[in-house]
Amino acid sequence: MNRLAAETSPYLRQHAENPVDWYPWGDEAFAVARADDRPVLLSVGYSSCHWCHVMAHESFEDPAVAEVMNRLFVNVKVDREERPDVDAIYMQAVQAMTGSGGWPMTVFLSPDGRPFFGGTYFPKEDRHGLPGFPRLLAAVDDAWRNRRGELVEQAGQLANLLQRSTEIAGAGAAPGQPLSAALLDQALESARGQFDAAYGGFGRAPKFPQAMTIDFLLRAYVRTQAPDALEMAQVSLDAMAAGGMYDQLGGGFHRYSVDTYWLVPHFEKMLYDQALLTSAYLHAHLVTGEPRYRRVVEETVAYVLRDLRHAQGGFFSAEDADSEGVEGKFYLWALDEIERVCGDEAHEVIRYFGVTADGNFEDPHTGYRGTILHVVDRLEDRPDAVERALPALFATRAQRVRPGLDDKVLLAWNALFLRVLGEAAAALERDDWMEAARANARFLLRELRRDDGRLLRSWQDGRARHLAYAEDYAALLEALVTLAEVDDVAWLVEARAVADNLVRLFHDDDGGGMFTTGTDAEALIVRPKDYQDNATPSENSLAANGLLRLAELTGEGGYEAVAAEIVRLLAPVVGEHPTSFAYLLGAVERLVTTPLEVAIVGEPDDSSTIAMRREILGRLVPASVTVTAPPDTGEELTPLLADRGDGDGTATAYVCERFACQLPVTTPEALREQLDTALAARRTQ
Repeated sequence: MNRLAAETSPYLRQHAENPVDWYPWGDEAFAVARADDRPVLLSVGYSSCHWCHVMAHESFEDPAVAEVMNRLFVNVKVDREERPDVDAIYMQAVQAMTGSGGWPMTVFLSPDGRPFFGGTYFPKEDRHGLPGFPRLLAAVDDAWRNRRGELVEQAGQLANLLQRSTEIAGAGAAPGQPLSAALLDQALESARGQFDAAYGGFGRAPKFPQAMTIDFLLRAYVRTQAPDALEMAQVSLDAMAAGGMYDQLGGGFHRYSVDTYWLVPHFEKMLYDQALLTSAYLHAHLVTGEPRYRRVVEETVAYVLRDLRHAQGGFFSAEDADSEGVEGKFYLWALDEIERVCGDEAHEVIRYFGVTADGNFEDPHTGYRGTILHVVDRLEDRPDAVERALPALFATRAQRVRPGLDDKVLLAWNALFLRVLGEAAAALERDDWMEAARANARFLLRELRRDDGRLLRSWQDGRARHLAYAEDYAALLEALVTLAEVDDVAWLVEARAVADNLVRLFHDDDGGGMFTTGTDAEALIVRPKDYQDNATPSENSLAANGLLRLAELTGEGGYEAVAAEIVRLLAPVVGEHPTSFAYLLGAVERLVTTPLEVAIVGEPDDSSTIAMRREILGRLVPASVTVTAPPDTGEELTPLLADRGDGDGTATAYVCERFACQLPVTTPEALREQLDTALAARRTQ
C-alpha cells in the first residue's frame, strides 16, 4: 500500500495498490528528491482516461517496472482534475518539448520542480516508434547521473519559457482603442472557414463537440440573422445527436468522436460536456422551436440527475470509457441481442440504429466487437416502434457492469452544469430541475466553502480538499448570477461575495487577467494563467462573462472594468481563433452591444408573472439580463428593481438599456414587441 489510499481522488486511489511507491503532489516528495538527489517522475492523468488505465496495467502494476521506478526516481501521481494548476504547467512543458500533449502525461523533474524531459503514454515495450518505459527510465537515469549539466540547462530554458507564457499582457488592444462588433463578424467568418459542411463540427477527426462555438453561432444568428450561422449550428447539433457520440438509450454525450462522422466516440462521459452541450441544445431549441433539441436537453439532464447526482445534491465528475476491461462494452450491442430484447419491434430498431451482424466497433485491445447505436438518417423522427423498444433496451443495459464512476465533486464542473440546469428549468418550466439546481447550489456553498469563506476545489465522501482555482470561482459566479436571474434575485448576495473574492485572490494587478491560483496558494515554478477555451471555458473567459453580467445587474462599474481589461488583452486573437476563445466571445458581445435589462415585477405564482417570464426566458436574447421579484422588493440588490410596483395586481415588465427604461408593459404581447424592437435595432448598429 502506497501513500494514495487516503486521497479524495478516485484516480489516485486507483493506484494505491500499485507496487510503485507513489507520493501525492506535495512538499514531502520534493524533500525526498532533494535528500536523495533523485529526479521526480511526475505522472498525471484522470480516472476516466483510457490510456491512463493502459499504462497503469502495463507498467505501474508490474513489480519489475515498479522496482526500477522506485530505485531511480521519486514518483508523484497527480489527478489533473483536482490539480489543474500542476497539469497546466507541465503540459505546456511537454508540448514545448514534443510538439504535442495528452494524458497520461509523464514528466521528469529536477528536485526543485523544473521539468527537463517528458511525454505522454509510453508502452512497456518498444512500439509504434515509442521507447519502452523501462528503457526510457534507464536513459533518463543515465542522463541525470552523467549529463546533469545539459538537463539543468534544459530545465532552466523550459522554466523561462513557462514564465513568458503567462505574460500575454501588452498583446491587447490599446487602452483607447474601442472594441467593436467587427470582432464578432471576424470570428463568424473564421468559423465558416473551419466548418465541416458535410458532417458538422469544426476541423478534422478526432472531432470534439465545440459546444461553445455552436452557442456563439446561435447568438450570431439572433444578432445578425445570417442564415449560415444557424445552418452551421444545426448541422453540427443534428450530426452529434444522431451519432454514437450521443448515448441513444441513456442520454448524455461521450467525450469526442474518433472519426469525422461522429460515429465512434471515446466512450468516457464528462460532467462538463453535459453542461456545455445542454446549453447549446437548449439555445438551439429556444431559437428554432425544434422539439428534437428539447429532447436532447431533457435526456441529457435526466442522465446527469439519474447517474451523476450525489444524494446530497452534488454532481459527480465522470464515467469511464471502459467496463470489464473493454472499451465501450457497456454501450455496444449484438444483432441477436437486439432481436431478443425488442421482439416484434426489432426490425425497426435495427434499421433506425444501424445495427449489423458485424458491428461497427472493435476494441483494439481485446477484439470485442459490437454495434454503437446511432441514427442512420440524422433528421428522421424517432419512430413509435423505437420509442416503445427503448425502455426494454435501457433495462437490459442496466443489468450490465457499468463503467467506473469518478465520484468526486469538482466545484467548477458542478457550477457549469448548475448554470445550464437553472436556465433550462426556467426556459422549459421544470420545477423539479429548479429544485435540483437549488440543492446543488446549497451543496456547493455548504460543502466546498470553508468557515472563512475560502472556496475549495474537490469534495468526496464528506471531505473537501485543495484550494479552489480562478476557474472554480468564476464558474460559480456565472451559476449564481444565472440563479439570480431565473430563480431568486437574492442569489446576488452570494454572487457578489464570490466575485469580490475572485478579484481579490486571482486578479493580476500588474499584467491584467486572472491567475489560475490564488495569492494564498502554494508557489509552483510559475504562477500560471489560462486564457484559451478548450474542453471547458478558461478562467478568464468565465470571469469576463460573470463580472459583466454582475455589473449589468448591480450597476457596479468596477466589475465591468476588470472584465473589459480581460477582453482587451485578448482582442487581437479572438476574431481569428473563434474555437479557442468561443466562451470569451460572449463577453465581447456584451461589451460591444448595448445590454438589454428586463425586470418583471409580480407575484411569483401569479399567472401574469409566469406569462411574462415565459416571454423572456423562453427565447434566446443575447447580451441581456433578467430579474423577477414581487412588488417593492429587491431594490437593495439591483437598481433594476428600484421603485417598482405592480400594475394593479398584474405583473409589469420593464425593458431597459443601461438602466434607462421604456414604458412599462403589462401583457406578454407588449413585452414581446419591445424585445423584438430592441433586437432589430441592434442589427442596424
